[in-house]
Amino acid sequence: MKKIFYIAFYFCSTLLFTSCIGDLDQYPHVDETSSSIYTSAENYKSVLGKIYTSMVTTGQEKNGNEDLSSNSGQDYMRCYFNLQECGTDEVASTWLSGDNVTGLTYLSWDANDPWVSDMYYRIYYNIALCNEFLRNATDDKIGSFSADDQKQIRTYRAEARFMRALFYYHALDLFRNIPFITENDPLVGYLPPRYTGAQIFNYIESELNAITNTSDTNNCLSANGSDMYGRATLGAAYTLQAKLYLNAKVYTNTDNQEMYTKCITACKNVIAQGYSLESDYAKLFNADNHLRTNEIIFTLPVDATNTVSWGSSTYIVCGAVSNTSELQKPEDYGVKSGWGMFRVRGNIPELFTGYENTDKRYMFFTTGQSQDVEIIDDQTNGYFVEKWTNLTDSKETASNTADGGVNTDYPLFRLADVYLMIAEAFKRGGTGIDATTVVGYINDLQQRAYGDNSNNKTEDEITLSFILDERARELYWEGYRRTDLIRYSLFTSNDYKWQWKGGVKEGTGVNDRYNIYPIPTTELTANPNLYNENY
Repeated sequence: MKKIFYIAFYFCSTLLFTSCIGDLDQYPHVDETSSSIYTSAENYKSVLGKIYTSMVTTGQEKNGNEDLSSNSGQDYMRCYFNLQECGTDEVASTWLSGDNVTGLTYLSWDANDPWVSDMYYRIYYNIALCNEFLRNATDDKIGSFSADDQKQIRTYRAEARFMRALFYYHALDLFRNIPFITENDPLVGYLPPRYTGAQIFNYIESELNAITNTSDTNNCLSANGSDMYGRATLGAAYTLQAKLYLNAKVYTNTDNQEMYTKCITACKNVIAQGYSLESDYAKLFNADNHLRTNEIIFTLPVDATNTVSWGSSTYIVCGAVSNTSELQKPEDYGVKSGWGMFRVRGNIPELFTGYENTDKRYMFFTTGQSQDVEIIDDQTNGYFVEKWTNLTDSKETASNTADGGVNTDYPLFRLADVYLMIAEAFKRGGTGIDATTVVGYINDLQQRAYGDNSNNKTEDEITLSFILDERARELYWEGYRRTDLIRYSLFTSNDYKWQWKGGVKEGTGVNDRYNIYPIPTTELTANPNLYNENY
């Protein structure tokens, strides 16, 4: 049985700022007020639960009471997956016009794209949730509670700060120069200022430094433990630090070698928390993956009873099963029926050439499918990805996906990514670790992938190019690819062309503006402080 921290949750309050959610339809549904909610430690816990579930659900109920009424009305992680994967070599979408993903697929979106808009508003809605919680979790506000309750709420406060830092990180990565607002800003009539990427970077860094300062027990996150499943821990914060520093050049437009050293330090701090690689790669993505806390650092629980989601991991599991093929059987993946949403473009399977039968990460359904995607919206073009399933360890169906979605949690951060980040930071000039240790981490991944040391690497073989390819082999369909390609200056350029990049079969470079997404037109109208470059 999964331990779900947030089976029940409340949301309340008069919270949103006027401009950052410009379209009035984006306001949250207000059912309670702060004065009636923030009256007990248990209620604080429930509101914190809402912050977590806001990444995988669309609202308070299974089929209604949505948080936002927007262009597509999808959940946070469905939007995030699409923005991070649809335009890359990792996804070939099927319903281009029907699902409004033509712009994402061909790297041709504009400031009116519905998925871009939904992601933007989801991020800022979630930031608003965090701000509201923190506004009511000051020492003054909780001063009337018992000492034990105050201690617990301070832990919740650190978690809310982490979640806000995570949401701002996603906003920074996707949109770059963005509006900025915290719990200290006015609730009414306030137009958030536009912060540059460097300013947002500095803010996220300062927040993560504060909540990982273990000498400040009033503001520090907890270490990993059985009661922390699905919640932010020190390991999660260190991982986010590593991601921030590894991409610092992109986010701040400055090449500071010190950032790679900071990335290495953050990765070492993660590893020091005692995580270890799961021996069976496939079990990281099945319906029992809540048991993989040895490797999974931060996860988003998805439960077919308590946190029903038609996005997040349900979208990935069901979306990767054909709804037209007689050869691919939905029950083999624990789903009632396939959605046929997407396949993988031919470039990713090509990275496994010669190792299709030995690399355990080669998890593609190929029968009746062509590797090359000649027609991008033809379901027989491109392999289906078998990496994610709704099967338990004993290969039993975990839930009725037609009624409640999957029972497979979404592993947002895991140790394998940390190993690859520390290797890349080292190869980019970071200090604080030796080559032997880096080689050891990479070979730990190789030995899991191949089952032995037959594909172990030497220091000279671990190049930046190898690391990028290895990140694709290890992390495909986990929401990293766009960020990785941008960091390597390959997302928009002609230096790497994948099938249907830029809307042509052989691939082509596109305008550099597509390295970031535009702030939606509706938001620009609402807040004159904001503007988009090059759109």
